[in-house]
Amino acid sequence: MMQPSLTTSQPYRAALNGCWASLMLEELVRLGVQDVCIAPGSRSTPLTLAAAKLPQLTIHTHFDERGLGFLALGLAKASQAPVAVIVTSGTAVANLLPAVAETGLTGEKLVLLTSDRPAELIQCGANQAIRQHGIFSNHVSHFLDIPSPSLDIEPNWLLCAIDDVMQQQQLRGGSVHFNCHYPEPLYGDDVDFSEYLKPVAQWQQDQRPYCDHQALLASTTATIDHSQWQSLCAQKGVIVAGRMAANELNVVRQLATVLGWPLLVDPQAGGSSAYAGFDGWLQNTACQDHLQQAQVLLQFGGRLVSKRLLQLIGQHAWQSFLLIDPLAGRLDPNNRRSQRIQANIEAWAQAAIDMTTESPHAQWALPLATASEHYFDIVAAHSTPFSELGLAANVMQWIGPQTELFLGNSMIVRLLDMCAQLPLTATFANRGASGIDGLIATTAGVQRARKAPLVCLIGDTSLLYDLNSLALLKQQQYPIVIIVTNNDGGGIFDMLPVPAQQKDDFYRMPHGFEFSHAAAMFGLNYCVPTSLMAAEIVIREGQQHVGTTLVEIKTPAGEAGEMLKVLFNEVKHATLF
Repeated sequence: MMQPSLTTSQPYRAALNGCWASLMLEELVRLGVQDVCIAPGSRSTPLTLAAAKLPQLTIHTHFDERGLGFLALGLAKASQAPVAVIVTSGTAVANLLPAVAETGLTGEKLVLLTSDRPAELIQCGANQAIRQHGIFSNHVSHFLDIPSPSLDIEPNWLLCAIDDVMQQQQLRGGSVHFNCHYPEPLYGDDVDFSEYLKPVAQWQQDQRPYCDHQALLASTTATIDHSQWQSLCAQKGVIVAGRMAANELNVVRQLATVLGWPLLVDPQAGGSSAYAGFDGWLQNTACQDHLQQAQVLLQFGGRLVSKRLLQLIGQHAWQSFLLIDPLAGRLDPNNRRSQRIQANIEAWAQAAIDMTTESPHAQWALPLATASEHYFDIVAAHSTPFSELGLAANVMQWIGPQTELFLGNSMIVRLLDMCAQLPLTATFANRGASGIDGLIATTAGVQRARKAPLVCLIGDTSLLYDLNSLALLKQQQYPIVIIVTNNDGGGIFDMLPVPAQQKDDFYRMPHGFEFSHAAAMFGLNYCVPTSLMAAEIVIREGQQHVGTTLVEIKTPAGEAGEMLKVLFNEVKHATLF
């Protein structure tokens, strides 16, 4: 190998690009990165080849950068670890924004490694050069512009800079962005950089990060004020379980049992309770009045689906409101006075259990459990036909004991919130920005990290938006069932007061498509059942066989909205307890 010269740049430029990229990827591995998602590109060659040399990394590829971002989001969501993303320069970087915006709201950790032209080629008419500096604005927790690699900059600066940014991510969550300026040539021979790397020689010999930062927010212990907690336990309270990690609902359910307080479980929490269907029975005046007795609200996790529950939280005169979530920042859209506790949910709930005896008002809300039972009797009577409502009311009974869930946005997640009792299983969703983009790619990422059978429920417009990402599902090592409800457009708008004259043209936007040819194009199994019984058979079978099954549920446009209006009118006037 030749030794680099400090006076002539071209002979070693490509190798120095690779050297810096290798330093970055090695340090990221030491800081917990296990997965890297890569899209094709030339300018990103230093990063791509550096990642390929590290056996500790699992590499995922996709030709669509927007889908790639959501694939990484799914991996990060399910693994609870930082996931790296490598893309080339130009609009490839911009296509990551939707996934990055989601992480800015929900805290998943993406490490964006974007390649860029050197500074002298920015804003001078050079090809594929856009303004990438700060492109993600405040959607990322931290941004660092990495200069073009230079022998004048010591390698320990690069490692310290990476460690500092990753520490910010550890504290705040969300994505971080390293924008790397690589001059040409991008391809060349190896060079001996041993003299240049002397400042980090000891780092090269061990496996530890260069800088030792410590973060205590991930602690598995929590401290609760004993006297305050005893005062809260002496009142009538309600517990709300919002978005939380897999298995955290178990300890929250135990706390609700010890206290004897009602537990209202959001679909994202991964389970249910005896008070399920609250988005439906809260439309009943007697149920609302009974729940108004609550003095204390104990909420674990944010991002609630139910509009009626959010309205109750915003309008009720709570004496105490505690919101526990590991993320920093505001999570109450009603901006109520509250005690905002940033803590590990499982640890905090366990600490509360350890100092709790049964509340003197235990079971105060038991009539609402009876209301839930009667509400589901009404739902069952309205959901026997083959319809979206019928699917939502029954599909959770077809989920196998080892199967996990990914819930789409818009109509389907609301139908499940209203009409279903979810099984106790790991459940994932993109309920930060609540967009319909990237849901298939996120699903693929979740399953790659969790390595378990998975059922995804998604709407037709959502699937059309992310059709490219079906390519990620072609070769699956575990069963995956994609259930798409095709009501020919945006059925969610049937539930909203949109202008009737413009509903189809500007809101529902009927498309007239079906998905058999899409499934064939990507080599997926495809079924289009015409009854609930047939749907149950194919969905159960799909969870037993390795590979992807796309199950299309075709229903008339507007049907679900009309069925819900009839259902809610009956519930509103029913005697539920």
